[in-house]
Amino acid sequence: MRSQVITLIVVLIVPSLALPEDVAPSSSTSSRLHVIKPRNPQGLREFFKYTGESLHFVSAHRGGPQQGFPENCIATFENTLQHTFAIMEIDPRYSKDGAIVVHHDATLNRTTTGEGRVVAFTLSELKELRLRDTEGIVTKFQIPTLDEVLQWARSKTILVLDQKEVPVEARVRKIQKHQAEAYTMLIVYSFKDAKKCYELNKNVMMEVMIPNRERFHAFNETGVPWSNIIAFVGHAPPRDRELWKMIHAKGTCCMVGTSRNLDREFVAVVISGAAAVEQHYRTLLQRGADVIETDLPRKVGKLLYSKSAIPPSKSRFFQGPHY
Repeated sequence: MRSQVITLIVVLIVPSLALPEDVAPSSSTSSRLHVIKPRNPQGLREFFKYTGESLHFVSAHRGGPQQGFPENCIATFENTLQHTFAIMEIDPRYSKDGAIVVHHDATLNRTTTGEGRVVAFTLSELKELRLRDTEGIVTKFQIPTLDEVLQWARSKTILVLDQKEVPVEARVRKIQKHQAEAYTMLIVYSFKDAKKCYELNKNVMMEVMIPNRERFHAFNETGVPWSNIIAFVGHAPPRDRELWKMIHAKGTCCMVGTSRNLDREFVAVVISGAAAVEQHYRTLLQRGADVIETDLPRKVGKLLYSKSAIPPSKSRFFQGPHY
């Protein structure tokens, strides 16, 4: 294991960047955001209900990091929402003293000024660190707690909480503590956890993995309502076109991930022209995707979003500077 020594080089080299916290911006900044705002748990279910009119927006993987904006960072979430409508996929982890922070890796090395495992440090020690952006450059931003992110997201967007080592019960408790059922979902990796989540709180929506007909029929036997989920059909779009139709027939939207394939292709060809890759994203929508989870939410969101892309039946959930 690497040394668990907290690096203070940021304070010595760039003192002006070491002090500010990753706090929620002013209301004037918030007014420039592309806001998705279900007002209650029923509204969240209605928002994700498939009605034959695809939503055509993005899920920002780890919030959509880029140069100057680290992953799993409130300022990054804000930056994404200034450019496009998006929900935020984030990663909860435990600190040494039992706090839940938002950080993807089990270790600090890649994305912060620290070294060692996240769980080896207390919350106060983690707050002394600063986040690195996609280029490895130190920023002024701290690792946020899940409480801070839940507080920030209200009336702005929808959070999608991955699991990491934080079980369903603990994530549901956090949602209940913040009364965040209207704007927070859980990713669950087993139907056992889906049933457990539904038993704990019937108002909590979930992202459930349903990449084939076998999983479709197995979920159908769980007793969890299809209205409580969005179906993640995979990073490779299902070749079985009937699967998309089967899920839609249940009134459930489909999400597909592009972070492992199309996003990388998009970045590789962006200099020479990305028209062909752009068409691949649109093809996903034509096949049946309703939401695309991407590492490039600002680029892909603009590709997919226009006024005409928002179904009239869902327009009440959206508000923004260009809508």
